[in-house]
Amino acid sequence: MKILVAVDGSPNSLRAVDHAISLAGRLKEPARLVLANAHDDIALRGASQFVGKEAVHDYLNDLALAELKDAIEAARRAQVPFETRMAVGGVAAALVKIATDEACDLIVLGSKGRTALKDLLIGSVAQRVAALAQLPVTLVK
Repeated sequence: MKILVAVDGSPNSLRAVDHAISLAGRLKEPARLVLANAHDDIALRGASQFVGKEAVHDYLNDLALAELKDAIEAARRAQVPFETRMAVGGVAAALVKIATDEACDLIVLGSKGRTALKDLLIGSVAQRVAALAQLPVTLVK
């Protein structure tokens, strides 16, 4: 079984990682995690004309690696096979695309991530993932 876990570095996303690791340990078949991080770059598109696209790319890559760090450590400690994926664009759509491209069987994500206030204004990433995904989605509190 392949499980995509959305990771943004928030406490809820790390609980989602712990849940996916626990689930992987209970399955009869081998499981593999896809630790996925996505960032919406819309606010940075204008900045790229001043600092360059490569600088924006490097910034988002460094940010993603920092947010994935604890999840990677947790998967390594638990000895659960994993891979990482990073994407830029609409977060919910990017996560669903990764899950589809990687032929995942399940998406696991925290019910609230790093942008709780923004969620109130435009709707949560978790809600959008659940609406877009064609595979099961587990929300972790």
